[in-house]
Amino acid sequence: MLRAFQILVNKFLTFMCKIFGRNGSQFPGAISYNINQHILEKIKYPKYVIGVTGSSGKGTTTNLIYHILTDAGLDVVYNSSGSNGIRGITTLILNHCNIFGKFKHDVLLLELDEKHLHLAFGKNKMTHLVLTNITRDQPARNGSPDLIYEAIFKALDGSTTLILNADDPCLNKATLSYPGKIITYGINKTKDSYNKKENFSVDNAYCPNCHKKLIYSYYHYGHIGSYYCPNCDFKRKTPDYVATKVNLENQTMFINKNEVHLNRNFMFTAYATVAAYALCETIGIKEKDVLHALNEDVIPSKRGHEYKIDNRKVVMLESKNENALSYYQSLKYIVNEKGSKVVILGFDNVSRRYKYNDLSWLWDVDFELLNDESIEKIILIGRFKWDVLVRLKYAKIKKNKIILIDDMNTLIPIVKEKTKGEIYTMVCFDMTEIIQKKIMEDEHGNN
Repeated sequence: MLRAFQILVNKFLTFMCKIFGRNGSQFPGAISYNINQHILEKIKYPKYVIGVTGSSGKGTTTNLIYHILTDAGLDVVYNSSGSNGIRGITTLILNHCNIFGKFKHDVLLLELDEKHLHLAFGKNKMTHLVLTNITRDQPARNGSPDLIYEAIFKALDGSTTLILNADDPCLNKATLSYPGKIITYGINKTKDSYNKKENFSVDNAYCPNCHKKLIYSYYHYGHIGSYYCPNCDFKRKTPDYVATKVNLENQTMFINKNEVHLNRNFMFTAYATVAAYALCETIGIKEKDVLHALNEDVIPSKRGHEYKIDNRKVVMLESKNENALSYYQSLKYIVNEKGSKVVILGFDNVSRRYKYNDLSWLWDVDFELLNDESIEKIILIGRFKWDVLVRLKYAKIKKNKIILIDDMNTLIPIVKEKTKGEIYTMVCFDMTEIIQKKIMEDEHGNN
């Protein structure tokens, strides 16, 4: 009776949120979870319960998996809103159950916060879990990568099949002790890989087995690459699913000899694609159907949307706050693009999960990459623009390259009047909608 009551309450509150124009992705689940924290253990789940977790790349990977599975004809439910904590997950699951607690679809696919894995799946375990990477992420909340690893694996008992990024030594140490099945994926050396450590954020430099310093054959970014221990047999072995001939410029690569299209020219897109490919084949999706979804029935990238300001390209990159490697990939992408560039940086909130504002992570970000002749101007916005300005000062960015914006209503006019290059916004989620709105207002004002 309590289960049925909670499901009905969850559905009713979600309906009321829609009536009043509110985002009802978390509030109903918060009420349901507070009534009974074990409600998710009482659900009758479908054959496939798939989780996707890691420090970054969860949303992109989940989105691609959803696309491939639905393209193959499966009825899939996933948290497209990005609400990946226990309250959002509770809302989603209860809304897709009947009053008897039976989940009504073929597949439950969830992007999952690493710290909420054990809350979402206690007695009921996932059938499959995709692991993207573990890096220094939200250090004020998560602490070290080792603590993130522990939070993930305390939710697992060996019954879940892991789809694991073998290029990440912090994740690959699971092969030393995890009792269940592990499928690995990775990316071989590309023309963009480098042989020596290039950036600050190397979050896993030592062997998890004997604690000697790892030796790298090449890096893709941070500590992600090909490595081995000179003292024992721990190393990046050839993955079960390996991407080769990665060409970000042409947006192509090969996975196990099959040419695959990338829906965006980012390295994280390549990782998301090979992870989604591995997961879908593992659960029985035919190779031809996976390739059809990726190469023919192509979906747009979840990140990197493009707009126009007076016929000038605007590329919107959502860089995750408190994650230096997310910023690094965006910075590297911008610098590698051709032509003169204008970069918009800033955020109003450090985190959507808590109110305290730790800014130590700014000093892990390689803002020195912006010391490039192709960077015409850097525009700083948001509540923490002065803190970013101090970091840019220590990165030795010239003062005459930097513009501070106090009033967001002046952003577009200043971009038009004081800059000429292509525009790249590198902001967190809280500023994305604001900038999109300003661009739309400007576009409508000119029509």
